[in-house]
Amino acid sequence: MRYLLRRLLAAVGVLWAAFTVSFVVLYLLPGDPVATMASGGLDGEPLPPEELDALRARYGLDQPVLVQYGQRLLAAVTGDFGTSIQNGQDVRAAILEALPPTLQISAAGLVVAVLFGGSVALVATYTRALWLRQLLMALPSLAASLPVFWVGLLLVQVFAFGLGLFPSVGANGPAALVLPAITLGLPTGALVAQVLAKSLTQALGEPYVTTARAKGVGRPGIHLRHALRNAALPALTVLGYVVGNLLAGSVVVETVFTRPGLGRLTVAAVGVQDIPLVQGIVVFAATVFVLVNLAVDLIYPLLDPRVGVTS
Repeated sequence: MRYLLRRLLAAVGVLWAAFTVSFVVLYLLPGDPVATMASGGLDGEPLPPEELDALRARYGLDQPVLVQYGQRLLAAVTGDFGTSIQNGQDVRAAILEALPPTLQISAAGLVVAVLFGGSVALVATYTRALWLRQLLMALPSLAASLPVFWVGLLLVQVFAFGLGLFPSVGANGPAALVLPAITLGLPTGALVAQVLAKSLTQALGEPYVTTARAKGVGRPGIHLRHALRNAALPALTVLGYVVGNLLAGSVVVETVFTRPGLGRLTVAAVGVQDIPLVQGIVVFAATVFVLVNLAVDLIYPLLDPRVGVTS
């Protein structure tokens, strides 16, 4: 219970920090969000000052900064982030409307990351061919160093325009999900592969592996039943951070492939300084990140009971 309580308190602290940092950053940005919204963009015609003052009062932007922070924080505790300055839509409704396409691409990207990272790590630590091991161990560093937008554009050029196998834009059908999922999953899978390969290498040198070999356990059994379970702990921790990377990467991927979702909604909201909508998206992403990491923390003691005792 103490272990769980500490993790819950840490989760609350992360959510509060996400809300506070986003609030401060948004209010430090130059420009007037109400004037930008009312003019229809950064280059539109401004409204008369009295109409702008009325809009600021409507959205509570005429109050002192600390008062605005307190009011928004109390409302956010109940899940109320107000209405979008951009179009007057309820923030929660806007997020829920844009969420399904992002969940699709994030789930597909996670599958690609786990399959790619797990396969590379397992084969690299299992094979006895030195050249193959060195090649596979070099792949994660290469994949992690490639910019996401460049990978997306390259895949579009080769598989959409060149070979015509997949659509280059849109979100119609499973085929339209393949290239975005690969683009999103490769850098994340590289991180999983690096951590899992290192952990497997260390685990294969432990005394219990020597004991298992002495008992006649074959290489596949040692690799999958003995070493993998212990090596999975660091990789499981990485998966908690992977979810945050997938949500952040969706901004770039949805823009490159012209897909609807939270990523494009975020870009549009930041462009017009839509403070309530941006804050709602930031806190939502932080909540997903916190819940996934909390689940990982709770799974940890099941894999290694010593964690619950020493943490």
